[in-house]
Amino acid sequence: MHRSAFLLSVAAGVLAGCSGDKHSTYQGYIEGEYVYVASPVGGRLERLHVQRGQTVDAKAPLFELEDDQETAAKRQAEEQLKASQAQLADLKLGKRNPELDVAEAQLAQARAAEGQAAQQLKRDEAQFEAGGIARAQLEDSRANHAIKAARARELAGQLEVSRMPAREDQIRAQNAQVAAARAASSQSGWRLDQKHIAATQGGLVVDTLYREGEWVPAGSPVVRMLPPANVKVRFFVPEAVAGTLRPGRALSLRCDGCESAVTAQVSYISAEPEYTPPVIYSNETRAKLVFLVEARPSVENAPKLRPGQPVAVALQ
Repeated sequence: MHRSAFLLSVAAGVLAGCSGDKHSTYQGYIEGEYVYVASPVGGRLERLHVQRGQTVDAKAPLFELEDDQETAAKRQAEEQLKASQAQLADLKLGKRNPELDVAEAQLAQARAAEGQAAQQLKRDEAQFEAGGIARAQLEDSRANHAIKAARARELAGQLEVSRMPAREDQIRAQNAQVAAARAASSQSGWRLDQKHIAATQGGLVVDTLYREGEWVPAGSPVVRMLPPANVKVRFFVPEAVAGTLRPGRALSLRCDGCESAVTAQVSYISAEPEYTPPVIYSNETRAKLVFLVEARPSVENAPKLRPGQPVAVALQ
C-alpha cells in the first residue's frame, strides 16, 4: 500500500486516538520481511524440492544444483590429503623393514671383509718380519684393511641413520603440507555442500524464481520465503498515544476472515513523526502528527496473516 494513501486512510482513526483512550482502534496493514535463499556457487538447477505456497520446516531441502565438478574436486582433495598423511607417517617411522634388512646384510658383508683383511694383514706382517715379502706388499695389505674397516664403519653409520625418523625440519614441512591438504579438502567439501541448499528456518514458500534445468548465477535467489517471525503489522498512532507506547506493549488485531482476534506485541516505535494532510504544521494541527508503530504477532499466529492484508489494531 502506498504510504501517502495509507496515511489518508488512517486519518480518521488517528483523530479518534487523540482522546487518549487506550482502547482506540487504528487502521494498519500486514507486512512481510522476505528471506531470499540463494547459493554462493552457480550452476544448473538440478532439482527444485518445493513449490510456491508450500510450508516447510527448518532444514528441509529447498533445491539442488548440479555438482559433478564439485564432487570430483572433493574426491581429489581427499586423496591428496591421504597421500600427505601417509608421507608424514613414513617420515616419522624412518626406513621400512626390508630396507633395514638390506642395510644390515651389507654391513655384515663389510665386517666379514674387514675381518678377512685383518687376518691377511697379520700374516703379511709375520712374513715381512721373516723377510718373506717386500715392504710394498705389506703396505698394500695395510691399506686394504683400512679401506675395509672404513667401509664397515660407513655402513654401520648408515644403518643407524636408517633407523631414525626424518629430520625435524622435514617433518615440519610435511605437517604444513598435511594442513594445506586438509584445508583444501574442507574447502571442496564446503563448495559441494553449497550445491544442496536447505531451509535455515521454517516458513512459507512465497515464490520460486527459477525452473529446473535453468542456469542459476552465483548468489542469485532461487526461493523466496516468509518465516513466521518475519511477519509484522504497521500502523500509525497520534502523538499523544505514541508517548505512552513501549516495546512489548500488547495489542490485538482483527481482520476480514479472521475467526478471532490475533494478539501481537509492539516491537518498534518510530522516532520520526509524519503528518496527515494538510502537511502545514501549527499548534492547532498537532492532532495530525502521527508516528509509525510496528508490532509482531507470535510465531503461532503469524500464519493467519498475509502481507498486504488490512487489519484493525486495538491497544490493550
